[in-house]
Amino acid sequence: MGPPKKHDADTIHAAIERVASAIFARHPAPARLLLLGIANGGVELARRLAARLKSSGVTAGLGTIDISFHRDDIGRHPIPKEFAPTLIPHDVNGATVILVDDVLFSGRTVKAALDELFDHGRPTKVELAVLVDRGGRRMPIAADYCGLVLAATESEKVVVHIDAANPAHDAVTVQPAAPTSRQSAI
Repeated sequence: MGPPKKHDADTIHAAIERVASAIFARHPAPARLLLLGIANGGVELARRLAARLKSSGVTAGLGTIDISFHRDDIGRHPIPKEFAPTLIPHDVNGATVILVDDVLFSGRTVKAALDELFDHGRPTKVELAVLVDRGGRRMPIAADYCGLVLAATESEKVVVHIDAANPAHDAVTVQPAAPTSRQSAI
């Protein structure tokens, strides 16, 4: 097994810029645009996208979605792992909402985020922006905006580090996944 595959800060920044540009192209003058970072991985990415949109003249509401109580594996992980509570700056009814996450894999996280979002109202439209699409979907979910597409196997984990304090430390790494208890029992 070789060293983990790694993408540096410049690659990450270019990917974020592509996503922000695509959002701006589709929503150049939005009436009620809302970016909601899925806790925890999508929160800093949503902040960066909102900042880039603002520099282009588009102001979007910025908030977070906590999926802890909508996870389909809550029975196996009863203690919520997220740190950022759901915080939505304005009414979602009638808004265009862009859910933002760092990695799109099975689609379960996005499904949980949709469940949480619709607990708060009924947006006009919901879109998905991700930094990395690693493939391996188990649900019919696709990103509207994607910065990087990586081929990762089921036995690999995509780790995204977006450093709020020092963007020069941003990185995406593909590394071997830790075996689950079920895998280690086989």
